[in-house]
Amino acid sequence: MKNILVPIGTSSNSGETLQYAVDFAAEFSAQVFVMDVFNVSAKTGSLANLTGKIAESSKERLKAVIDKVDVKGTTVKIATYNGDISDGLNEIDEELGIDLIILAPRSNDIKEEVYLGHTTGRIIKKTNIPALIVPKGTVFSPFKKALTAFKSGIIKKKKALQPLLKFHKKFETGVNLLLVKTTGYTQEDLKIDPALMDLCEKLTVTENATTYLGVTEHFQSAKPDLLVVFRRKRGFFKKLWEKDTILKSEFFAPIPVLVLRVKKD
Repeated sequence: MKNILVPIGTSSNSGETLQYAVDFAAEFSAQVFVMDVFNVSAKTGSLANLTGKIAESSKERLKAVIDKVDVKGTTVKIATYNGDISDGLNEIDEELGIDLIILAPRSNDIKEEVYLGHTTGRIIKKTNIPALIVPKGTVFSPFKKALTAFKSGIIKKKKALQPLLKFHKKFETGVNLLLVKTTGYTQEDLKIDPALMDLCEKLTVTENATTYLGVTEHFQSAKPDLLVVFRRKRGFFKKLWEKDTILKSEFFAPIPVLVLRVKKD
């Protein structure tokens, strides 16, 4: 794990998220890219000049956030992008190779009933980069127990498991698997990929209307400090992936959530 990207919004808690990312990156001797996105259509000379000014202002704001963080010798670089945030993230990923995005559930100080804000939702939905969603006020500590929830044990791209494999190796993270049989499951869904089983300390098979209900049923007994889900059409969030904003009534996790992208939808 070499390159970690942190999108910085306008939330007053952005420094907390960056500090978490820096502390995490220090464990892997990785570098951190702090990114801000703005959107200015530059069709004339004056607008082009405006774009430059906004980019410079954005860099200054990011520097101010970085100055409040204890970087602990970690390399922290600034990246700005004019355009759509998902395009910017995919572009920087193509250029540098981003191993993980670390971000807050909400990039702005919006309503408390919202779990996943519009910007974070777009990032999760529109990129192929693994993401770690870190709740407000969370201080980094090595993950001791991960609950990995899924409704199908089929993993077509083994590369999708890389972040979890690295956590397991670095932090000796124990991995509990939760296979949730939902309506319409097939026998094929019940076959668990050997790469997942190699990580498994405990396997629980349950039957619920949704994977999320399976998680809520077993969350307290599992006592995880990391929830792992797969980003795919037949996976954990199912309908939730169709929209950018997710309410706490639809989904909520008080611990970090690692979203693994199994394949491009």
